[in-house]
Amino acid sequence: MVRSRRALLAALLVVSLALATVPGTAVAESRAGGTVVVAEGETVDGLDAVGGTVVVRGTVDGDLSGFAGSVVVAGTVTGDVEASAGNVQISGTVGGDVDTATGSFTLDRNASIGGNLRVAAGSVRLEGSVGGFVESASDTTVLGPTASIAGDLTYGGDLERADGATVGGSVTKDESLSVGVGVFGFSAPSIPGWTFALYGVLVNFVVGAIILYAAPGFASSLAERTRDAPLRSAGVGLLALVGIPFALALLLVTVVGIPLSIFGLFAYVGLLWAGYVVGAYALGSWLCSLADLSTEYGALALGLVAVTALSLVPWIGGVGEFVVFLLGLGALSWGLYAAVRRWRGAEETPATA
Repeated sequence: MVRSRRALLAALLVVSLALATVPGTAVAESRAGGTVVVAEGETVDGLDAVGGTVVVRGTVDGDLSGFAGSVVVAGTVTGDVEASAGNVQISGTVGGDVDTATGSFTLDRNASIGGNLRVAAGSVRLEGSVGGFVESASDTTVLGPTASIAGDLTYGGDLERADGATVGGSVTKDESLSVGVGVFGFSAPSIPGWTFALYGVLVNFVVGAIILYAAPGFASSLAERTRDAPLRSAGVGLLALVGIPFALALLLVTVVGIPLSIFGLFAYVGLLWAGYVVGAYALGSWLCSLADLSTEYGALALGLVAVTALSLVPWIGGVGEFVVFLLGLGALSWGLYAAVRRWRGAEETPATA
């Protein structure tokens, strides 16, 4: 009975992970997880992303749609960007329009938006260039000395314009462009960034709770593996992160391998998500052990909060979060491989007797 219940819960987990990765459109790739990254040198044909953090360092050839605690475009998006996030930062290039509802929005120096910018935010800071018009429903809109807007600027709230900032069209204050009214034809109140981070923690906690309930012994063994062999876990995690996509690409060479590759892609995204949660759980278990506490669900919650807090630390936060992710991914991949070997061994034993 217990085995059947755990098998059912494990199946539900797999289904939930698969559903979270179903593409929203026929052309855009869909990714979900604690951290969604388009790496430098990587190119994707459009992207729908849901996660704690969405970072584009490579190229999105098409549109980017992001729902996350933070969305950062450090590379190139050739199409439009639609983002709902705690904070949105454009430090690269966007070829089309940017439409966003966020706690804070930043367009960095040397960054550019080829089309129009429509933003509803608590604060907006522009240091780069916008090829079209800007509509800013914000408490404060700041134009830095290097800001350049080719079209009109319409803003609500306060405007701070530094010397050197240029606006090719008119500059108009519109009282109706308040954060409570929005610029997209519907009410868009300012949403604090912490609410998105909290949402990510809650979603990941549900996934982790399912894992703990379905296979508590397996989850505990993964946490122990990260503590006892961190270098090996991180190495296996890096191998899985790079090696699995390579293997899936090889499957595409044959007609028979195409459906396997597609199914494998969904499973791979699910593995990445589960690996992030496992890494957070392992961190929480280690922190609890320092205080002589023994609580699985408490360790999961503590780990997720700790990783989320770590991700907010400039520069080192992203590195630390990635290390935790690699540890969890490596431990999970290692554990699944060992479980499959034991299962195959148990099946072969009666045949050899």
